Amino acid sequence: MLVLGIESSCDETGLALYSTLAGGVLLAHALHSQVRMHQDYGGVVPELASRDHIRRVVPLLRKVLADSGRSLAEIDAVAYTQGPGLAGALLVGAAFAEALATALDVPSVPVHHLEGHLLSPLLSPTPPRFPFVALLVSGGHSQLMRVTGVGEYGLMGETLDDAAGEAFDKTAKLLGLGYPGGAALAELAERGRPDLVKLPRPMLKSGDLNFSFSGLKTAVLTKVRELATISEQQRADIARGFQDAIVEVLVSKALRAVATSGLEQLVVAGGVGANRELRRQLDKRADEAGIAVFYPEFEFCTDNGAMIALTGALRLQAGNAGKPAGGAFAVRPRWPLSCA
Repeated sequence: MLVLGIESSCDETGLALYSTLAGGVLLAHALHSQVRMHQDYGGVVPELASRDHIRRVVPLLRKVLADSGRSLAEIDAVAYTQGPGLAGALLVGAAFAEALATALDVPSVPVHHLEGHLLSPLLSPTPPRFPFVALLVSGGHSQLMRVTGVGEYGLMGETLDDAAGEAFDKTAKLLGLGYPGGAALAELAERGRPDLVKLPRPMLKSGDLNFSFSGLKTAVLTKVRELATISEQQRADIARGFQDAIVEVLVSKALRAVATSGLEQLVVAGGVGANRELRRQLDKRADEAGIAVFYPEFEFCTDNGAMIALTGALRLQAGNAGKPAGGAFAVRPRWPLSCA
């Protein structure tokens, strides 16, 4: 099968072609980021995001077809992100995908955005094997899942308020950093001095696998207000203290989840999974515990069409016939992964 994947849940438009031949191979992928467009507003403007997806989807389709040397007539299925995400942005990708599937008379495969992230490490040269524990740290989601197969996901723990990614972005604003804040804060933290700014580790010893990061953000706000003026080094020190707190909680809870499950593999996926300090600490602690850790390639940590094409192909191979061409369709802005 040749599967086209379309991602448009937020501020990236991604398309990719994935072939199930030779054990599965990503033939081509293309991505357009809207970061520059939203920078002036300090965050994603949903209406602007939707309109930009409309402008980008056809040129990106032409690019992946040209790069792969394939034609529209060779596509066997069209997978797209059905949710969660911004309703208008999701509708652009869903409408385009359903129209294209109808024109080609091939099935469409609605995909859960987080499932795409969860399975994205399977695109790596050394992928994990089922079953494994997954730490999903993507945008507004921080979850621990037990994954026994495609479509077989059990929730082990999740955030009770702000997710890690949200906490990064909100704290970046408190420190006067631009959009997107998470990456800017992580870069600033590299220049910070360790153990100088002490911040709480929320729910580190709660005895369960849930997270809470809202209070950590508030602790940073308190630190900032205590300073009459704040130097660049002080900002870096606070960023370092914040990042160290987030990383310690994520690492401890993830390793505890693996130990609880009795498994020996951990997958880390989503935008925060690209954080280098998280990877350093997790690799160190996991090696000591005899746990194998798998990450997606850096280019597949953020939203992309490759993970959607892969997930659509795996769904079809697992016996999901997809949605017949034509007929009604819907998007799901709110959609728990455990219900996918």
